[in-house]
Amino acid sequence: MAFPTGVNHEITDAVTQANVKVLGDAPAVAMGNLYQATAQALANAARNAASVRESTFNTAQDASTMGVATLYALDTAADTDSVDALLHRQPE
Repeated sequence: MAFPTGVNHEITDAVTQANVKVLGDAPAVAMGNLYQATAQALANAARNAASVRESTFNTAQDASTMGVATLYALDTAADTDSVDALLHRQPE
């Protein structure tokens, strides 16, 4: 201390050491917070990408199912009489 005070010098040394420790830890804590925030943002991005991929797959599967159902719903069966008439029709 530069001048004597009414406070015990051991207390002032302890407070000074605590302050120095806090100032020394601040950059490490800040970097830790930055890494944590970055990891959280990347995890959210990966989760969103997986969700979009799943949604796209479901949409494609639904479209395929509807297409197949539409094809099965078409009445395209031909009876033999109409095919025979078509093949053996006399030209006009």
